[in-house]
Amino acid sequence: MITETLPASQIERLLAARESWTQPPQVVSDTSIFHLLAMAGREKLATLMTEQHYARGEIVFKEGEVGDAMYIIRSGQVVVLKGDLKAPTILGYWGAGEIIGEIALLEDQPRSASVIALDETNLLKINREDFQQFMNHHAAIGMSISESLIARLRAADEARGSSSGLEKRLAEQISTLQTEKERLEALQNLRQETMDLIVHDLRSPLSLISAAVNMIKMMLPAEAVRENEELFEIATSNCELMTRLVDSLLGVARLESGQDELQLAETNLSALIQKVLNRTPPLLKQDITIHYAAPTNLPPVRVDVEKIDRVLANLIDNALKYTPKNGRVTLNVQAQDEQIWVSITNTGLTIPAKDRKRIFERFAQVAGRVRPRGFGLGLAFCRLAVEAHGGRIWVEPGEGDTGNRFVFTLPLLAGHA
Repeated sequence: MITETLPASQIERLLAARESWTQPPQVVSDTSIFHLLAMAGREKLATLMTEQHYARGEIVFKEGEVGDAMYIIRSGQVVVLKGDLKAPTILGYWGAGEIIGEIALLEDQPRSASVIALDETNLLKINREDFQQFMNHHAAIGMSISESLIARLRAADEARGSSSGLEKRLAEQISTLQTEKERLEALQNLRQETMDLIVHDLRSPLSLISAAVNMIKMMLPAEAVRENEELFEIATSNCELMTRLVDSLLGVARLESGQDELQLAETNLSALIQKVLNRTPPLLKQDITIHYAAPTNLPPVRVDVEKIDRVLANLIDNALKYTPKNGRVTLNVQAQDEQIWVSITNTGLTIPAKDRKRIFERFAQVAGRVRPRGFGLGLAFCRLAVEAHGGRIWVEPGEGDTGNRFVFTLPLLAGHA
């Protein structure tokens, strides 16, 4: 492979610029893509990925070239540039566990930026042609990877738009405002923007930790993976739980402020529930019986799939973590009174009547419940997301006043009542 190399003087300038560079918050996780790749299995990955080595200063690809591959950074660091390489605009510095050039898997378009290796760098390359063949033979996994890439690119574009002007707004001098109302509004905006920055700062290292775990799992010999499967599962499941907490923190704030518009699509809710159950970490389900029942003719609903997916994940996680060993979690779905009703019931301690409304508030906790974990954000997000869809959510005692039944409703599509 013949590659171009930047002059040493240009590389030194890029390295010097790195010292003062403030990396923009990573708002879109690579975790799901790595997880899907890991699920594909070692033999399938061998047909999909090839490892490539780049020395310091070598150009991985140039802006304007036709993109034909995505790269995963296995080790080393690259810089992403736009414009003339002699006097470029620096878009960022990416390291191990991050993805570059992913749009090339989705469309045959010129590269929008250049990528240069800043030191000895190893990349895992996935060609578009190989990826398309992979999709033909493993359609389910390939399609899921494509959906994750599209969601990642869309979210990145939305984040760029929503974050414009953030520094300017944070720099406003609240003390110069003329009225108390304006001061309160400015403080609220400052609080929200500070919360967004905290969330972004948490999400970036969390994404890299999860990506690193999945990459180690992909690269280790199969025997070593089997011997350490429980450790991998602990690391992966806890990264997913932490990611859900971070997402809930941001989601609650945006729903409360009315900044988060619903992206509605007609959806088979029963299939969505099964998808969430399938990805629930095995360790979380250990020693607990799960029963799911839904009618075969369940009518469709029009929902924001990402938000209702998170509602289901939060409620299922909540039911499992408060169910004692050898307990039971039951999920039921039915159409009733022009609505879809979803109930998730667990065995264990029952939430006192005085706390049944309060637990849906931000940071609420119920004293005395076993194995307390989290910050009381998951149920607050569930309430806000369900109400944004025109539904309701509540909790009531389970059968025989044992355990708890969380119920939420969603309106049916017109003509399906």
